[in-house]
Amino acid sequence: MSAGGESRRAWGWHPLTDSWARRVVAEADVGEGDVVVDLGAGAGALAAPLLRAGARVTAVELHRRRAEQLRRRFGDNENFRLLVTDAAAFRLPQRPFRVVASVPYSSASAIVRRLLARDSLLVQADIVVQRQFARRVVEGGLNARGQGRFRGEIVRPLPRSAFRPPPRVDSVLLRISRGRPPRRR
Repeated sequence: MSAGGESRRAWGWHPLTDSWARRVVAEADVGEGDVVVDLGAGAGALAAPLLRAGARVTAVELHRRRAEQLRRRFGDNENFRLLVTDAAAFRLPQRPFRVVASVPYSSASAIVRRLLARDSLLVQADIVVQRQFARRVVEGGLNARGQGRFRGEIVRPLPRSAFRPPPRVDSVLLRISRGRPPRRR
C-alpha cells in the first residue's frame, strides 16, 4: 500500500525511481526558465529534478492524496504550480511549453491527442509510455493527429526496474517534437 492507503498496482501506478527520473529529465535537456508540464505527477519523482534544473513546473495530478503530497513537498517553491485535474483534460498553457512526464498508460492516447491539438503550443514532449503505444505513434500516429507538425522518436527503453513497483509491460521514453516553433497567440 502507498502512504495514502491505496494500492499502487490497483491504480496502475508505477512511479519512476529517483535515479531514472533524473535520467529522463537529463534526456529532455530542460533549461532554466523552461515552462514544463508534468502530467500524472504522482509524488513528484520528475518534478524534483525539473525544479533543480530551473524549470517552471506545472504538476497535473488527479488523485487528491498525491496532490496533497506534491503541495507539501513543493508548495513553497515559486517555480511550482499544482493543478488537481485529469491529465487528459487539463487546459494547455497559453505560451510555448514542454512536457516531461511518466503518464498513466491507460490515458496515454487521450493525453497525446490533447498535446497535439491545433491550439497546442507544445514545443517538445518527453513522456514515458508503454512500448507498443510509442511504436504506433512513431510509425504514423502523429501524421493524422498532428497534421505533420510533429515528429516522434523512441529515445530509449526503460527497464522494468526503473519503476516501483515494476509494471508488467515494456516502457520507453517517447519524444514528440514540433517541426517548427509554435506561433504565440
